[in-house]
Amino acid sequence: DNSFLLANARIVDYPIVYCNDGFCKLSGYNRAEVMQKSSTCSFMYGDLTDDETIAKLEDAFESLEQEHVEILLYKKNRTPLWLMLYVAPIKNEKDQVVLFLCTFKDITALKQPIDDESGKGLSKFARLARSVTRNRSTLLQFSSNIPNTKFDNSKPSPIATMMNLNADVLPQYRLEAPKTPPHIILHYCLFKTIWDWIILILTFYTAIMVPFNAAFKIKTMDQLPLLVIDSMVDVVFFVDIVLNFHTSFVGPSGEVISDPKVIRMHYLKSWFVIDLLSCLPYDVFNAFQYVDDGISTLFSALKVVRLLRLGRVVRKLDHYLEYGAAMLILLILVFILFAHWFACIWYSIGSAELRGHIYYGWLPHLANTTEEPFIFNNVTNKFVGGPDIEMKYLTSLYFTLSSMTGVGFGNVAANTKTEKLFSAFMMIVGSLLYATIFSNVTTIFQQFYASFARYHDMLNSVREFMKLHDVPKSLSERVMDYIVSTWAITKGIDATKVLNFCPKDMKADLCVHLNRKVFLEHPAFRLASDGCLRALAMHFNMTHSAPGDLIFHSGESLDALCFVVSGSLEVIQDEEVVAILSKGDVFGDHFWKETGIGQSMANVRALTYCDLHTIKRDQLLEVLDFYHAFANSFSRNMILTYNLRHRMIFRKVADMKKEKELAERRKNDPPLDLSNDHPVRKLISRFRK
Repeated sequence: DNSFLLANARIVDYPIVYCNDGFCKLSGYNRAEVMQKSSTCSFMYGDLTDDETIAKLEDAFESLEQEHVEILLYKKNRTPLWLMLYVAPIKNEKDQVVLFLCTFKDITALKQPIDDESGKGLSKFARLARSVTRNRSTLLQFSSNIPNTKFDNSKPSPIATMMNLNADVLPQYRLEAPKTPPHIILHYCLFKTIWDWIILILTFYTAIMVPFNAAFKIKTMDQLPLLVIDSMVDVVFFVDIVLNFHTSFVGPSGEVISDPKVIRMHYLKSWFVIDLLSCLPYDVFNAFQYVDDGISTLFSALKVVRLLRLGRVVRKLDHYLEYGAAMLILLILVFILFAHWFACIWYSIGSAELRGHIYYGWLPHLANTTEEPFIFNNVTNKFVGGPDIEMKYLTSLYFTLSSMTGVGFGNVAANTKTEKLFSAFMMIVGSLLYATIFSNVTTIFQQFYASFARYHDMLNSVREFMKLHDVPKSLSERVMDYIVSTWAITKGIDATKVLNFCPKDMKADLCVHLNRKVFLEHPAFRLASDGCLRALAMHFNMTHSAPGDLIFHSGESLDALCFVVSGSLEVIQDEEVVAILSKGDVFGDHFWKETGIGQSMANVRALTYCDLHTIKRDQLLEVLDFYHAFANSFSRNMILTYNLRHRMIFRKVADMKKEKELAERRKNDPPLDLSNDHPVRKLISRFRK
């Protein structure tokens, strides 16, 4: 419900360059009707508008100061309304006032009713009674909308806060550059890339050591080097959580999000809980000597939660798969990792069956082969002796790898029911992994690497171009930011190429769908038939612009009509902002009303990331010439927010001040007193003759 407008502070009469939908709804005017009118809202004055309030408002604009007034204005249908109007100057990075921000608050319900024709002819008492009744009903209606509301006198009201903005709160007007705060890390920078690969290596270390320690009952607290390494890994993963709160990401619309609050909320809602569970210090639980080994085993099993760190690899898998050699190594490591997990499970099965006094399993067979038998201790009720841990693990890994890549060699075999069931399951999974990873390497490269290869080739080409031509750093950052943003939206897909695959009818349907926002939002297309919309959609082009991009240059030919789908743009004439365009606005030229191609009288520059839908002049006129009924409706209903053909006539405030100073100086200067024989007088008299 906020109503505001922006005005240029450096042009005489301070013309309006932008107004939001709230102001249009409040005043009854559309944006095109308000543009370039005076920000004093003189077009909304009426008979009851107070002259002193108008003078106070004009003084605020002249002195470039903040001011708020209560003023009576009239809507487009001449309905009066009381408004609280607040004027605030907006400065640029050079601390110069370039814009005015005017906000409006409807306070009609809190003011005395405006006398109208129905009040004439009534007595004073009747008029007073009607006024009291109307005010009472207004207050009752206002109070009914806020039931059970408690007011705290110690807190300032929102209206009071809004009406007392200081210079620190007021916004600044400047170009949105792809700069990041000093404490924010760009997700595509070199440091973050190296850090992600370190996290990948440590994740594989965790995925190997956690199942190994759980299967072979190894207590980290008993081995100091292992404890130190695990503690360092935990610290690195905790640091990664902190860095994730300060790392930018690509938003759904393609912009690079570097706002700290948005980054934190995005991470908290996505991977924070999983990352936190995976880096808790579970080794602390085993620092105490428990009487019951079952409790110690339970806390040791909790370390398996650290396998959630694999989620870090999953969510950045597309990033790791960008490099061909690394992708192949990663796939091989995944195969070995599965073999390692199966080896740990295979040993756990053999150990559990040995504790159950089953002596024909693979572990007793290994003990007999190595002549290191297991001996049952009647005091502790545990088996002691047997092969060492290295032999048991290597034998398990040998069996799982031979089973996953073939049918095994028989020297290590499954003998018990549990071992045979697990072996069958492992062979099925192993055959699938083997076929997927090794037999289809070419297919995997084609599916996962092709688009990323194009992406990196493009980035490398751009970087080499920047170095070769010594492009300034600021411009290089803009180019790189635009490429990353565009790739995030398109994913490297060429829309034109995809549409060319489709037949004409299907292509037209897709084009109508892609341009549906333009057709639904603008009333000029409401009476268009399906055939007309399809013909128009086939000629529309979609463009994505980065901050600072010039859509039109002054003096260029106006050969396209542009519809703003998202983002903001500014129209600059003679180095002054004359309009700000946003979603739903249209700019260009009235091709259908003018003869010949016009020239652009201003520059149009993107302030933020913008999505524009454009149609060329010749193609639009071709459709209008064929669909005569639609042409009449289009010509009548299409309203340009800003017509670039028309030059705005204005005078700068600075020029007027200089003229006034020069006039005052001439008044104070003494007149020249020249003698009759002065050379200047003789020269002037000669010219007169």
